[in-house]
Amino acid sequence: MRSREEKLKSIIEWAENNHDISVVLLTSSLVNPLAPVDDLSDLDIEIVFENNSKYISDNSWTHHFGRPIAMIEEDEACFGFKHAMKMVLYDDYVKVDFKLFSKDKFIEEVHQNELPEDWDIGYKVLIDKEGITAHLKNPTYQVSIIKKPTSQKFQGTLNDFWWDTTYVAKCLVRDEIFYAKTMENIIRTAYFIPLMEWYIASQHDWNITTNKSGRLFKKYLSPEIWEKAAQTFPGSNIEDNWNALFATTDLVSEIGRALSKKLGYEYPVKLESEIRKYLNFLKTNPIT
Repeated sequence: MRSREEKLKSIIEWAENNHDISVVLLTSSLVNPLAPVDDLSDLDIEIVFENNSKYISDNSWTHHFGRPIAMIEEDEACFGFKHAMKMVLYDDYVKVDFKLFSKDKFIEEVHQNELPEDWDIGYKVLIDKEGITAHLKNPTYQVSIIKKPTSQKFQGTLNDFWWDTTYVAKCLVRDEIFYAKTMENIIRTAYFIPLMEWYIASQHDWNITTNKSGRLFKKYLSPEIWEKAAQTFPGSNIEDNWNALFATTDLVSEIGRALSKKLGYEYPVKLESEIRKYLNFLKTNPIT
């Protein structure tokens, strides 16, 4: 994207001529060889100031790179960060996530025994006026690589999945679609996505990433499994949601059993059987 390249150039030129700035890093997907990059990819910029306080309190500097149309701000106290954040969407639709470090806290991070995850996923030094980054370890790009689950983690994920399907089913019987959707999202995020990640990674010698929240599932799943995964997304009516719930249980059973065999872990066969009976009972026996 030409406008993104121009904005990056503008940020570098501004920082080079700003005596308050010591270091500028480019991080995240644009410098990670394992990450997908396209015209919608953000610029992730870390700026190290002698003192970042005035750049946190005053947003006027963000206008050097275009006209902001939306901005989210987080100070250093937010979530216990060692930096502040300004996430800016500009009117050319380039999104820039600025991390604002004070030099002393940045140096603390540099000298940690292990490279922080935000840098281990990938970084490029754009400016270093004082040689502060000389001691930065090289990124391994391994943060996003899918890790093999322990037996306890695998079994716990499946047990929790089958348990939470009962909440979705009860919501559908009661015609409580909002609560059903909430529980469906929990199931998808906490159990379904990790299982799909493990399934894919097991086929690639545990040396692969599917990026955040299954972004690359379609790339790595067979057309048959992908079609089954697509059927887990329901519409707005109750019957569609029942169909999606059963599509989800069927696919979790299929990939869960395949993983169980491959990993040598126990699969909760009896639990699945009993929960399936319960789901079918709820589907066919309306409450009074």
